[in-house]
Amino acid sequence: MSIELNWYLPSHGDFHGLANNQLGSPHGHMRPNSPAYLSDVARAIEYAGFNAVLIPTGPTCHDAWVVAAALSRATTRLNFLVAFRPGFVLPAVAAQTAQSLQRLTGDRLLLNVVTGGSSAEQRGYGDFLDHDQRYARTGEFLEIVRRLWAGERFSYEGTYYRLRDAHLRRRMERVPPIYFGGASAAAEAVAARHSDTYLFWGEPPAMVRERIASADELAAVHGRKLRYGYRVHVIARDTEAQAWAEAERLLREVSRTDIENAQRHLRRSEATGQARMASLHAGRPPDRARDLEVYPNLWAGVGLVRGGAGTALVGSHQQVAERIEELHAAGLDSFIFSGYPNLEEALRFGEAVAPLLKSRQPGPLRAAAGR
Repeated sequence: MSIELNWYLPSHGDFHGLANNQLGSPHGHMRPNSPAYLSDVARAIEYAGFNAVLIPTGPTCHDAWVVAAALSRATTRLNFLVAFRPGFVLPAVAAQTAQSLQRLTGDRLLLNVVTGGSSAEQRGYGDFLDHDQRYARTGEFLEIVRRLWAGERFSYEGTYYRLRDAHLRRRMERVPPIYFGGASAAAEAVAARHSDTYLFWGEPPAMVRERIASADELAAVHGRKLRYGYRVHVIARDTEAQAWAEAERLLREVSRTDIENAQRHLRRSEATGQARMASLHAGRPPDRARDLEVYPNLWAGVGLVRGGAGTALVGSHQQVAERIEELHAAGLDSFIFSGYPNLEEALRFGEAVAPLLKSRQPGPLRAAAGR
């Protein structure tokens, strides 16, 4: 299977450094998440030849459904990987919304189901279920939306949802693929039954292979075969030395106080995936950036201040391409990258790294560049 390349949309604002507004303390220059700037980023991602853009969800972001609808007018080919939290909207409403957006964008919708790893953040939205209950609810949610998309007319009695004579007025012609994340046992159970692409944060290959083996076994019980994805940052430059110098700059621009505050906040997360990210850096600022190289060209420094994906591929363009090919050989087919800032780094990757990937999907960059 070929490598699917995707990029990240900074719908919370774009940064030149690791400081961010996830933790409520932005520093340095930030490009605002204005409609004009997000349109520029989306067009750059499309020009660079990526398959899709991940539109994140969270209290600091614009609503992902609204952003996807808006950016569909600024692009022609780019797919939209819309992140959403299933507990915040009724499944029949979400099924209809997805159907509408799929039709209005010309079948360019993909869905990233985010169950939510932080109870504190979930309660801010009015959701008071605990971690495992949220995943159980997600399982019911996905069962319902898939049945609706398939054109069924049915009633449903579950723990979290009850429907009477549920149906969509028309069958969904092209069902959006489900990208799903989560590292706990509860998450694995839902992924095995309902996801199309199971997403991992940027762990070393050995950890990835272990998780794929476990998920394959669970999916086989249901007669399913999953596809796997990888969410990671990237710092690629002409030479290895230049790439690590950039990682050093990113690290040095973040104060120890910022790191300590970020780690104190992140330790409150009950997400298993967050704990796995933290295990790679132990929460301590290193003497130099490369001290946190946890595998060749895989740097755990991003996770010192950022929740979620906490690693970056760092190296020359050739080295980054080699690591992606290695991860692909380990069983990963879909990649979601991001950089600092995202607009320039997407173009850099599309022009300098993507052409080196032997296993990538047919390159739309040349077609886009020729328009």
